[in-house]
Amino acid sequence: MKAVIMAGGKGTRITSVASDIPKPMILIEGKPVLEHEIECLRKQGFTDLILTVSHLGNIIMDYFGDGSKFGVHIEYYFEKEPLGNAGALFKIKDQLSDDFLLLNADAMFDVDFNRFVAYHKQHNGLVTLFTHPNSHPYDSGLIISNASCQVEQWLAKEDARPTYYKNRVNAGLHVINKEVLNQTIHTQKIDLDRQLLKPLAGTGKMYCYDSPEYVKDMGTPERYYVVCDDFKEGRVQAKNLSNKQKAIFLDRDGTINKYVGFLRDIDQFELLPNVSNAIKKINDSGYLAIVVTNQPVIARGEVTRLELNEIHNKMETLLGQDGAYLDGIYYCPHHPHKGYEGEIVELKIDCDCRKPKPGMLIQASTDFNIDLSQSWMIGDSDNDILAGENAGCKTARVTEEESLYDIIERILCVC
Repeated sequence: MKAVIMAGGKGTRITSVASDIPKPMILIEGKPVLEHEIECLRKQGFTDLILTVSHLGNIIMDYFGDGSKFGVHIEYYFEKEPLGNAGALFKIKDQLSDDFLLLNADAMFDVDFNRFVAYHKQHNGLVTLFTHPNSHPYDSGLIISNASCQVEQWLAKEDARPTYYKNRVNAGLHVINKEVLNQTIHTQKIDLDRQLLKPLAGTGKMYCYDSPEYVKDMGTPERYYVVCDDFKEGRVQAKNLSNKQKAIFLDRDGTINKYVGFLRDIDQFELLPNVSNAIKKINDSGYLAIVVTNQPVIARGEVTRLELNEIHNKMETLLGQDGAYLDGIYYCPHHPHKGYEGEIVELKIDCDCRKPKPGMLIQASTDFNIDLSQSWMIGDSDNDILAGENAGCKTARVTEEESLYDIIERILCVC
């Protein structure tokens, strides 16, 4: 599969770091960020590359040449006139494989691309977006998908958004089928997001691939210095899902939000004090933050899945406003006791996912390649602790004396 890397940006916001070289040539630990990207691709077998260049593109071409020194084969398309960030794709269409990777050259990433591509092929869509949560969803574009991970809405920063939303942002990595290019666009400059991808929302042909792996734009000096620090400390490489991850699993009711019994009304959802700061500490630590929650209100017929998703969207929105995010949310909709009015009979079963059984933790460990023995389960009940023990995790219990924030501080101090 070919990989196309868009390396033509001027980097006007980062001129204080480097004004005389193109942004993809800015150094991270002594190597251009573009070289780090190429190394990541080469290690995973993606060696057939096309770089689209324009501003100061000769510097990129002189440095990388035909790619042989870097173990890859590189071809170039040089934009003499600005074509927008997607115009060059139409010029090189005949050089592309049916499916191709499309990446930005001004982001630091370390991603398991084979896993990403396999997901794309499994779903057989035209486009798969690499999506993830971030610490500022309130000023980012949002991707809204359905239960099948098909993109239903693409909300740019300037678009109106719902009151509550899932923290899911397009990271700028894509697998695209070149059938997308079988159209005529009459503008000289073509915008990838607004003219090619956003119109596919709601068609069932574009999917989300959610991943906690490291992808960070370094378009401002502040973000650049964060990336430099993350790379130096090993945080970039560690998040690649080919490596074993560690997670802090969190119960929901009584741990993240105020306990009100069976929470049926979204207006009852209220974050506990300092929870956002606790989850921010998890986000900064290298652990994944994953919610695992029993929700028998589904089986009892008191809350629909759509209503539960909206409650979880409220949780993600409130956390996002405080700069915190969750890497995953798992819930058990089942309940073992039958014979009640209004119940959903098919969900009244003795399942493997209802805590104290470890099914949700085990599923997350498969999805995110988690080492459960190096992970924690934190909750406020016996069932939470038993679920963690049954999964082989370390455990901690939220009490009146020790809040989630206190526990996270203690865990991270020990680690």
